[in-house]
Amino acid sequence: MAEATTNAPDIQNNDDETRARHRSSSAYYALAIPILSVFTALVIGAILIVLTDSVVMAAWGDFFSAPGAALSATWKAVALAYGSLLSGSLGVVEIWKGVGTAISGGGTDELARAMVPLAESLTTSVPFIFAGLAVAVGFQGGLFNIGVEGQLLVGALSAVFVGYTFTGLPWYVHLPMAILAGMIGGAIWGGIPGLLKAYTGGHEVINTIMMNWIAIILSAWLLKVGGPMARPDLPLTPPVLPSAQIPQLFSTTGNRFHAGFFLALIVVAIVWWLLYKATTGFEIRMSGANPHAATYSGINVKRTWVFIMALGGALAGLAGTVQALAVDRFVALGFSGGLGFDSIALALLGRSHPVGVLLAALLFGTLRNGATRMQSVARIPIDIVTIVQALVIVFIAAPEIIRWIYRLRAPDEEAAPIFTTSWGS
Repeated sequence: MAEATTNAPDIQNNDDETRARHRSSSAYYALAIPILSVFTALVIGAILIVLTDSVVMAAWGDFFSAPGAALSATWKAVALAYGSLLSGSLGVVEIWKGVGTAISGGGTDELARAMVPLAESLTTSVPFIFAGLAVAVGFQGGLFNIGVEGQLLVGALSAVFVGYTFTGLPWYVHLPMAILAGMIGGAIWGGIPGLLKAYTGGHEVINTIMMNWIAIILSAWLLKVGGPMARPDLPLTPPVLPSAQIPQLFSTTGNRFHAGFFLALIVVAIVWWLLYKATTGFEIRMSGANPHAATYSGINVKRTWVFIMALGGALAGLAGTVQALAVDRFVALGFSGGLGFDSIALALLGRSHPVGVLLAALLFGTLRNGATRMQSVARIPIDIVTIVQALVIVFIAAPEIIRWIYRLRAPDEEAAPIFTTSWGS
């Protein structure tokens, strides 16, 4: 008996060490796979840049007679392409010069102009943040919300309708009304598949895909020339009134950075708190991990499913709302532009964690914005950046590839994320 008592602390210490090892393995795996996925995708992108550059390939044709020239041409092509990508997305050199000008008494206008590349990257990332959170919340609850494309479109239409219809309101009334309308529109569009999933057994993937098509066709009818929400001569809505516009923070031409970016950061914090600190978040994650055990423990899984899909729809609606009220100031045909489908990749890259989604959205916004300058300066097709993004997602979705390339140890069982348990159920 004394021996058993003596060994009890040792057993407890072993359990603590095991849990600590699991946490360490989980953190290592969560960081290593995305970072190495991005690095590997950029390396493959560099190879594609070389293969599509006729000058570099000609230099490699004479490799045995002039190996230095071939290597130099390769380095110049890759450096020019990725240098242009960084310059177009971050503008570090331009910002440094602008800071010097402002300090020397040249005013802040030059600094604001120098910050245009960085500001545009942040602006581009805003709808990615909201849309990625919409999918990530679904993954956390074991649901695959593939309907973000339609939800953000309905949210944008709802917000813009309120934005140009109601007149004579002060901004502190009109702007919240428009944002709330966008969230409600997206929540309804996402909640319908949740209700069908909970009370009819209809699979959310099929239903959200169908809701996407309904939203796209509905918007085509609303926005056709002379349609219910279109201008008489153009297939787009009337402009949002100034009282419903999310303010842009710089008056400099080309700098579209707006207050919606800070709203996105606040929403990231709220979603993190909801998922990991609130009882509702525990119910969401429990329902995603094991819906049968969740039901046995007293959680209303059906109600949770509806809430998850409605919350995801509201977040997707915010993606369309902020883009429409802060940047475009109207909705036109093709408004979403595939953003809803990119959000799936963002959730995967961010491993369904709000902070991970934020970082993934910033990466995608940077790549998307810098691709234009890469094309104009280095004559590299924008498709290369799209390929890089696709490769990142492939490596995230199939981490065994990265583990095989870099000979990484397999993660502990606890470290493996659960994306969805409802697929095929």
